[in-house]
This record gives sequence, structure tokens and C-alpha cells, in this order.
Amino acid sequence: MEALLLGTGSADGWPTPFCRCDSCVTMLAEGVIRTPTSVLLDGRIWIDPGPEAPRQALRAGVDLVDVDTVLISHAHSDHLDPAFLLHRSWVDDRPLTVYGPAPAIDRCRDWLAPDQTSVRLVPVTAGDIFTAAAHRVTVVRAAHEALGETVLYRIDSDERSVLYACDTGPWAPGAMEQIGASRLDLVLLEQTFGDRLDLAGERHLGIETFEQAVADLRGSGAVDERTRVIAVHLSHYNAPDVEARLAMLGMETGRDGQVVTL
Repeated sequence: MEALLLGTGSADGWPTPFCRCDSCVTMLAEGVIRTPTSVLLDGRIWIDPGPEAPRQALRAGVDLVDVDTVLISHAHSDHLDPAFLLHRSWVDDRPLTVYGPAPAIDRCRDWLAPDQTSVRLVPVTAGDIFTAAAHRVTVVRAAHEALGETVLYRIDSDERSVLYACDTGPWAPGAMEQIGASRLDLVLLEQTFGDRLDLAGERHLGIETFEQAVADLRGSGAVDERTRVIAVHLSHYNAPDVEARLAMLGMETGRDGQVVTL
């Protein structure tokens, strides 16, 4: 399994173009630019098709032609720009299935022609399990509200397993049970607010709650010493040394265009 991190930033990215804080200035000077989080698995499963995702793919040197499955976590605009459905329809009518919570699927409907038959929209809710692109997908409850339900996804192939957990605060009731105790090879976990837990609230994670979320997964057996844990959805509320800080904990900090081969 291969995961291409198309984007690894928060809604406004890091650095944000409207800010000159030390964190933003440092990242800009170093040329490290993170755009809204989006992931491509095995070239076929596209998670969170946000507003910059099509160009993220092109900048990474890939296209989205072979995508046949889209997983949407929630309806917020940094995770879903449904205009991709219209743009795709101009050049491609191959089958595509789009999964997401009801509010996200509702946003997609207006971007399909009335006679569109090649795109299938499928509402899902936490606890659902289905097969897509030869992968088993488990829908996990998120601690986040976005015009309604927000979900996370566990994706299992025959040999590898990935957890995409973005956006969420500390694990929602029932989430750990839905994730399960079987081992994960890769955890893509949001870490939006760094040391600013006063801003993270119950809807996002900072470093302290990120660590605790990983500890919970270790406690269940889902994460072990071989699991790669990568922080995504990073914002300028993180300090410039966040990569070094997480590395000391045995975790990684995602960068746009990074390829993770499992």
C-alpha cells in the first residue's frame, strides 16, 4: 500500500498568507508550505478532496485519473470542494463512488448533472463497514461537528491497514471500539493546535492530546513499534520545531507531497 500525502495542513494552511507570526515567517523562509490535508491511497482511493487537492496531485507529479473511490470525512470546505465532480465530468465518465456523511453527500449533489449515472453518492455513518477498491473500509465516529456528522476512516487491504483521523478532538465515545485492536501500519492523525489546547477544545488535537490519542491506540494494541504515526492537519499554532519534538516521541510530521510506502 502507498499513501501520497497530497496536503498536510489545516484549513488555512501553514504558513497562512495572512500572518507574520514567528511560525509562519520561519516556515516561509524555509520553503515548507503545507496546504489543506488530503491523501491518495494506491492511486485509487482519494480521501478528503479539498479545494487545493487537484493541484496538489499535479505538483506531486501524479494525476487522479485512476481514482474510483472518494472518502469524505465531513462537509467543511477545506475537506470537500465538490466542484471536482463537475470538472471530472468534463473529461471522464468512468464509474466513481463517493462516500461520506450525509451533509457532505448533500453538498455533492448539486455538482452532478441530472442524467449523471457514472457517479454514485453513498451516505455513510459511524459504524458502517463496506468494501471499496478492494479495501475494507470502517467508518469511525469523530469528535467534530461539521453541519452534522464527521467521520474518520480505517482502511484495510489484505496486508496493510491505515487510519485516517482528521478532523477530531480526543476520541469520541465508541471510536476506539470501531477502530478495533488489530494492528495498524499507518496512522494519519490530526495535530492542529500544537501547545494551544485552549483553542483546540474538543474538536481538534494539540500535541498533548495527540500524544494521548496515540497512547490510547497503543494501549488497545492497534499501534506498536512498527506503526508509522504521522501528524497532519498542521497549523501555524504549532512551533517551528514541531518536527523535532514529535520525532523525539517516535512520531513523524507530514509534508505535502510525501510518499509513505507500507
